[in-house]
This record gives sequence, structure tokens and C-alpha cells, in this order.
Amino acid sequence: MTSESKHLSERINRPADEVYAYASDPANLPEWAPGLGSSVEQVDGRWFVDTPTGRVGVAFAPRNEYGVLDHDVTLPSGEIIYNPVRVITYGSGCEVVFTLRRLRGMSDEDFERDADAVAADLTRLKRVLENASHSG
Repeated sequence: MTSESKHLSERINRPADEVYAYASDPANLPEWAPGLGSSVEQVDGRWFVDTPTGRVGVAFAPRNEYGVLDHDVTLPSGEIIYNPVRVITYGSGCEVVFTLRRLRGMSDEDFERDADAVAADLTRLKRVLENASHSG
């Protein structure tokens, strides 16, 4: 079943362009999205993250003025998972919206586990960016 989606969001009290700049840099992933992986490396212009299931590729949409942070995650199997993400201005801050798609054959428990992991990563992103010691 690939038609089910869940939209997870977090409001962040920082300007949208600052949040976008930070979150769109794959080098920052281990700090705010350890659910994806613990270390990141750029090789020949491509980004790779070490995960518990192996090394995965991560490719973000080209930088843009619309807050589009869509990215593909290429699994060790070669399967590509497309992840739609937006950073949307919300007053003086922003809202980050991640669309989680249920993968074919995914159990209810696995889908909820993924949703919980994404929500935790978005909360961590908020904490990192709202922390007064973060220099952007």
C-alpha cells in the first residue's frame, strides 16, 4: 500500500531562510536527524549516510527560494525513497512539514515507528535551531 501519507510538522521560532539553509546542508544531518544516520560523508559530489541498515545516498532538491527540501534516499538495495519536505514561513518563524509515505508492504507498526522517528527528528531540528548558542 503506497497511497497512505502522513504529514508531520514542527513550528520553529527562526526565520524560514535560516532553517532552510541549515536543514538543506547534508553535513548537518547527524546533528538533527540521527534517525537517518550517525555520520555523513561527501564523495565525488554525492552525500552518503551510514545507517544501521547500511550506507545510504541522500540527494536534496537543488537550492531554491521556495523552501523545498525534498530529498531522495537511496537504500543499500538500490531502492529510492522520495521524501517531500517544505519549510514554510509562519509569522516571524516557520513550519517544517515532512510528508511520510507508507511503503509497499509496510506494517502499521513500522509506519508508526517511522512517523515517530520523523517527529523526533523535527523536534530535534527545532531544538538545535532555537538554541541560543547555535550560530546558523
